[in-house]
Amino acid sequence: MNTWVTPNHLTTLRLLIGLAGALCLAHGGFAWANAGAFLIVLSNFVDHTDGELARIGGKSSRIGHFYDLACDAAVTVMLFIGMGMGVGAAHIGSLKVEPGWLGALAGVAVALIFFLRMRIEEMAGKAGTKQASVGGFETEDVLYLLPIVTLTSVVMPFVVVASIGAPLFAAWVVVDYGRASRRAAVAVAVAPVVTASASETRQMWASE
Repeated sequence: MNTWVTPNHLTTLRLLIGLAGALCLAHGGFAWANAGAFLIVLSNFVDHTDGELARIGGKSSRIGHFYDLACDAAVTVMLFIGMGMGVGAAHIGSLKVEPGWLGALAGVAVALIFFLRMRIEEMAGKAGTKQASVGGFETEDVLYLLPIVTLTSVVMPFVVVASIGAPLFAAWVVVDYGRASRRAAVAVAVAPVVTASASETRQMWASE
């Protein structure tokens, strides 16, 4: 497939659209929130195109993959921070905690999740970070439902739930990271033994 467009171009486009969506959400208000939700959905859609282009055009690269992960993290983190700021700007509901801080908490948790998933992938391969999917839809595809959140004006409850759920999920990923680290350490320790054993076996066969 000959085209001047590269997967990284699409990843960058996804990043810019996503950041624009987060800024709209941070502005607060019904119209801005819905505009932001639309841009986030569009950004998420574009996110699926870079991988397809890389696969079809044979343009996959390690740097491109991690750039994609970094952009995913940036958009998702800014999404939650933007939603929190938007709730605060619009003075929605009466929370004892500043909504922006709740959004930031969810955002930091998401950033930790992305970082640990990247580390797990380095140790265990892509299969080690495979997300749960139903009917071809992955966990992150829940962002396609964001317009429902903004159209029904339940942004504040969404931010509150995210500020609780994201740290809990991050804690689970921390545990998973610990397991992956231990497995990787065992594999490193066992590898020389296996290599030595195989070498001894070959020598025995050669002597016979």
